[in-house]
Amino acid sequence: MSQTVDRALSILPLLAEGPADLGQVADRLGVHKSTALRLLRTLHEHGLVYRQSDQRYRLGARLFALAQEAMENLDVREIAHAHLVRLNEKIGHTVHLAVYEENEVLYIDKVESRYPVRMYSRIGKPVAITVAGVAKLLLADLPEHERRALAEKLDYPMYTARSTPHATAFLQELAKVREQGWATDLGGHEESINCVAAPIRGADGRVVAAMSVSAPNVVVTADELLTLLPLVRRTADAISGEYSGRTPVKESSV
Repeated sequence: MSQTVDRALSILPLLAEGPADLGQVADRLGVHKSTALRLLRTLHEHGLVYRQSDQRYRLGARLFALAQEAMENLDVREIAHAHLVRLNEKIGHTVHLAVYEENEVLYIDKVESRYPVRMYSRIGKPVAITVAGVAKLLLADLPEHERRALAEKLDYPMYTARSTPHATAFLQELAKVREQGWATDLGGHEESINCVAAPIRGADGRVVAAMSVSAPNVVVTADELLTLLPLVRRTADAISGEYSGRTPVKESSV
């Protein structure tokens, strides 16, 4: 990276700490005021910094707009897919990725099990919202008033004896999931199917998607599946890091 570009970019984290005047910028960069002024003028022309009436500089609105646009254009499915495939290759079970949109939780990716027994789930298909592990994670991250309003509106079909029976029980489960940071569905939708799920978070820490590993009892018991939870969480963390830009893109060994 050229010295000029490096210095210009170094101004941005400085101003993220709060407005600064020309002298403060020059001192932080270790350059003459004329050099600092030239860099600030260039950033100002591009809307990345703004000069206030008190002659101090702050981050410009264009910078926030670019960041927001970049976040909106991120495709969590595209980022997550390779991680999901590697996890599937390692453990052999079905892996799902889901998001919450317009009061529904939808599968947006799926990597099939290597075993003959297959899950009926399909990409684009709504999830059983009151029992699925991915749904619990996505809804648990909602603000409390939204969680309560949604819980009161939902139906609570008893798919099995382990299904969530009513709004009170659902809210209790969401509170538990919110605290522990992971979720399960142990026979709540189908008695013979269990799953463990982990959240995928954006740069602001909010849950943007959830992934799960599911398997039938004939392949692995619920207790055996639960032993995979650390691996599932590490995969979700790797996806979160890449999605949020906290970690460089590299091959994950899960």
